[in-house]
Amino acid sequence: MEHRTISELMTRKVASVQLDTPFKDIVQKLADSAVSAVPVLDSLGRPAGVVSEADLLRKAADRSDLSGRTPLPHLEAWERARAEGRTASELMSAPAVCAHPEWTVVEAARLMEVQHVKRLPVVDETDALLGIVSRSDLLRVFLRKDRSIQEEITREVIGRTARLGAAGVTAEVERGQVALHGSVENTLLIPVLVRMCASVDGVIAVTEDLKPARAAGPPQSVGGGRARS
Repeated sequence: MEHRTISELMTRKVASVQLDTPFKDIVQKLADSAVSAVPVLDSLGRPAGVVSEADLLRKAADRSDLSGRTPLPHLEAWERARAEGRTASELMSAPAVCAHPEWTVVEAARLMEVQHVKRLPVVDETDALLGIVSRSDLLRVFLRKDRSIQEEITREVIGRTARLGAAGVTAEVERGQVALHGSVENTLLIPVLVRMCASVDGVIAVTEDLKPARAAGPPQSVGGGRARS
């Protein structure tokens, strides 16, 4: 099936800073680029970490609140050390969690979920920065047209499983939701079809109303009589 790759979804023009970029210059870079985080690059152009608004706001959170209106818990030791940072290397979250351009949306989304990050620098085989992909970039696959989804399911899912007994299946797609109708020769094929449809880029949900095909009757003898020995 035709899964869109990260190279098709990522932003190639990436705002970034260097390891020695001062705090105030990082804030200015975020404001000028209208982004909430930037990769921090080493001297070879490889992401060493990512510095975000959350990283920078630790400095404000570590200040004393003379008004006494916000009785919040004190920062952890590591957070306090970050709050005292003055350059990107001291403020960033490291190491950088990166993706590769040939990855699918599923692979990138799983890594974001496991690592609890909102964006992934995209690197080549030498770890040099190629781009960056964010949650909003991954969500763009769900803007895919219904007709395109239906054509792929008909061609790649139903077409490929027709010889297994799915020739009597049709698919309707509305706003990314797939409905399978028809009959199958073996009901064990139903969860397979549902799972394959769900893996198509842009599909939000899959429902099915599939029934077992009618078994063929016993073969009829030609001429109506018994064959003689």
